[in-house]
Amino acid sequence: MDGDDDLARAITLSLMEHGSSLNHDDHPHDGAELQFQQDLQRAIEASRSESSTPGQPSNVSGSNQAKINATAPSLQTQTGTSTSAPPSSFLTDRAQLERERLARLKRLRSEENKDSSPNKRQNLFTSQTRTDERIHTPTTSSASSSKASIAVNNQDATTKLKPAVNTNPVIDQLFWDGELRPTANLHSMPRQDGKPTFRLTEVLGPKSQITFAIISSYCNSVSWIYEFFEPRTPVIIVAQPDSTGQAGIKNILPNWVMTVPFLRNGYGCQHMKFMLIFYETGRLRVVISTANLVDYDWRDIENAVWLQDVPLRAKSIPQDHKIIDDFPSIMQHVLRAVNVRDALTNMLTHEHPNLPLQAIGDLRSKWDWSKVKVKLIPSISGKHEGWPKVVQSGHPRLMKAIRDFGLRTGQGKAAKELMIECQGSSIGNYSTQWLNEFYWSARGESAEDWLVETKASRAKLSWPPIKILFPSLRTVKETVLREAGGGTMFCRTNQWEGTRFPRELFHDSNSLGGKVLMHTKMIVGTFRQRSTPFSLPSSSSAATPSKGKGKSNTEPITISDSETESESEVDRADAHAAASSPKEPIGWAYVGSHNFTPSAWGTLSGSGFNPILNNVNYELGILFPLYNEQEVERVSCFKRPPRKYVLGQDRPWIQEESGIFMSG
Repeated sequence: MDGDDDLARAITLSLMEHGSSLNHDDHPHDGAELQFQQDLQRAIEASRSESSTPGQPSNVSGSNQAKINATAPSLQTQTGTSTSAPPSSFLTDRAQLERERLARLKRLRSEENKDSSPNKRQNLFTSQTRTDERIHTPTTSSASSSKASIAVNNQDATTKLKPAVNTNPVIDQLFWDGELRPTANLHSMPRQDGKPTFRLTEVLGPKSQITFAIISSYCNSVSWIYEFFEPRTPVIIVAQPDSTGQAGIKNILPNWVMTVPFLRNGYGCQHMKFMLIFYETGRLRVVISTANLVDYDWRDIENAVWLQDVPLRAKSIPQDHKIIDDFPSIMQHVLRAVNVRDALTNMLTHEHPNLPLQAIGDLRSKWDWSKVKVKLIPSISGKHEGWPKVVQSGHPRLMKAIRDFGLRTGQGKAAKELMIECQGSSIGNYSTQWLNEFYWSARGESAEDWLVETKASRAKLSWPPIKILFPSLRTVKETVLREAGGGTMFCRTNQWEGTRFPRELFHDSNSLGGKVLMHTKMIVGTFRQRSTPFSLPSSSSAATPSKGKGKSNTEPITISDSETESESEVDRADAHAAASSPKEPIGWAYVGSHNFTPSAWGTLSGSGFNPILNNVNYELGILFPLYNEQEVERVSCFKRPPRKYVLGQDRPWIQEESGIFMSG
């Protein structure tokens, strides 16, 4: 312990020395730094106390802890280790954090007036970021992408500017242009593919700065997620209803309200996984995830997170109820659908009248969503009748978003050939009719043409060019956790052995990060230049009804050899310029809560004049275009091309066939 005491004294001395300098340096980050110092000192003292009384619980007030769970097991950290870590390990970690903090502060002061170059289209992989400051809204020429690039539009420029690598801790970074990353995993760190990751603490940001949060998932460990917020922070959590399916709200903890939406006959899932996090600076962070709010999803299996920071407007804009198709208006529709409005009213009426969000409609009018370029794709549980309602939910909403991006395949001889790869954690009840119905929407083609065909003729179509990704039994056995880690992957024996089940479409799901299973729900759609084994006959091709009326003048996209090669020195030099003037997209990707099932995406009936969409679940995700093969590989969470099942040898992972789960 002598070394630990010396280390603690060294950290304390560093804090004292830096604290004295703060008194003579009026800097915009001083408040946050002073809070950091105080928190660090308290943490050191708490660690010493815990080392002398190893049986003590985590630092939550007695009353609050009792209200959470009097007999709750010890919580696990993001790395899967116990919160009561040895003092030497704790102090070593804190010393490293202190060194990083001092280096960060020095860098912030030296770079405070620097600007970075903008991208004309949203970059989901290497966003420009900077630490938070007390601002209401960055103008179009400020914040993370502040001034026009010198070299991007200069034909004579011999050098190109490259975006600077942000070395700040991720928890302090902002993502004004959006960011998509896999979640960190205890069993595959560092990742084999080298991709950056998000931890839950990094997604939430500094919890002392959070003033309000709306969070949602299917499975919730309230006692676990509670620890990631200050006890004083008001939180609305959207959860799964009970077996009655009735909507309702209830207070579950001090400052916490749980709300559940309506489910017809109690059937279906509130499966959305999203967060709206409001900060004291006025900033809003929107998060779309594939992970539930349970420790297992953030530690032992792989998920994905997209997030973007949205600034507060300098002046609110009037609400326009005619606008229903942009990101914030759809998000408002989602909040109303999952019963957040009642929970918000309850909070405003009792104890929290000054929340940053005073009404659902404020989301669009008070925050500036102009830099959010992805499309929001919800599924709203229930029956939706008529085109205005049908295209706001499920796979027709996917179709509408694909058309809005200009990515429809068209029909006839000029049609682009689309291959879609569908990764998920749950297998549905598939028919040729539903798979072709979904594929028709994935092509961006209107269901009006699809519904012209009779139900009998649709049922006779062959399988469309879809790859269904699900882990094989062999893959599960080869993961770090083996069969015991397969508890969130669902395929049933009677599905796999069904007479009309599309076994020939199944491909193995293997993470690029390592030997772990993926809970990530992702669809990658790419246009293909040449025919493939999935090619369809021109006369009665799958998902191509003969009576379709829509035509497209768009020519097929050709993928040049240079787009499929690894990045060269010239490619890297031109990368920044290419981002500002992208070529035509070669496909698109979806990430969110939707598994590839009819329950998630919906089923169509009715006629082309009066369509009917039935959605079983509440789901939410995002869609965005892909511009080259490098982007496809950066976005994909799975190894491509996925390995096709060898029928007769490969079998999907099925829990009911596992001795581990049968014995439980």
